[in-house]
Amino acid sequence: MPGFIHGALEQKILILYVFARLADAVPFETALDLCLFDDGMQYFDFTQRLHELVDSGHLTLSEDRLYAITDKGRRDAEICADDLPYTVRARCDRSTGACNRALRRQEQVRSWVSTRPNGTFTVHMLLDDDIGNLMDLQVVAPQRQLADTLSRRFRENPERIYSRLMDVLLQDEPPQPETQ
Repeated sequence: MPGFIHGALEQKILILYVFARLADAVPFETALDLCLFDDGMQYFDFTQRLHELVDSGHLTLSEDRLYAITDKGRRDAEICADDLPYTVRARCDRSTGACNRALRRQEQVRSWVSTRPNGTFTVHMLLDDDIGNLMDLQVVAPQRQLADTLSRRFRENPERIYSRLMDVLLQDEPPQPETQ
């Protein structure tokens, strides 16, 4: 049989191992990408095992369609982790590490658009670090398309925007002549 993972039990252990290393709940597609790297588990195997783990109380499925591990699942993942081959665990650790960085990034960089009573739009842009909020900026845009563009561009490179804003705020300006 190809692959390191053989049978339903090892498939469940792999799924629990992956979820135990995730920093937050994830959608089905993310979990699928993290778990389907071994020829021993295919799409339908994964789908069935995932639902079995939800039914058994090892994982939860939120109203937002996000899967997360429970305390029961975390305990069982810890107990059974050594049953997975080292190469499988190492691969999972690398992929979940990358996923966790993306999840943290998603938490630290947020932007959205809201409609104002006068028909214009406010773009809300927040940037956090590991300690707390660095920037909370709101900008008015006259059109929805422009607001969406500003929101997207902020999410693409918030550090650059923060840095440029700080440069402008901190730059020394030549003294202005007094007007009378």
